[in-house]
Amino acid sequence: MIPEGLLLPIHVVLVEPEIPNNTGSIGRTCVAVGARLHLVHPLAFDIDEKACRRAGLDYWPRLSLAEHDTWEAYKASTDAAGARRWSLTTRAERSVHDAAFEPGDHLVFGRESSGLAEHQLEPERRLALPMAPGERSLNLSNAASAVLYEVVRQFAARRIVRVEGTRLGPVARGE
Repeated sequence: MIPEGLLLPIHVVLVEPEIPNNTGSIGRTCVAVGARLHLVHPLAFDIDEKACRRAGLDYWPRLSLAEHDTWEAYKASTDAAGARRWSLTTRAERSVHDAAFEPGDHLVFGRESSGLAEHQLEPERRLALPMAPGERSLNLSNAASAVLYEVVRQFAARRIVRVEGTRLGPVARGE
């Protein structure tokens, strides 16, 4: 399901995030591209924490935000809506560049310290960002930004969104 008013019809899901600055930065990126952010509790910080708001700056009030009490509550609500979830994990064999994202998809990221638990991983939709051999992971906010902009690239190529220079916008009717 795609909430009305989203420019980029995609969802970013942070499962039990631990670092408020990362969450704030990801929120800011979601505002910049018009995506929706989901926070799955428990969080390791208070959402009103200064670090979270500072990283999100004045963008936070414009953020399309959904909060879920538990992983099970999030999963139940998205299963009911027929959402397609992509698990972002270093334990994947498939690159984000090989996935075909669709409007309404959910990009699911785990905790900074441990990633997604095994029961939270989608069996057929596990993705990773390419990295040099021997490197174990990227910062969560960097990874989320990279994946979101891969979605922007794909959606622009398929005319789901429009990119004109440095501006992202809706595709006009009839285009």
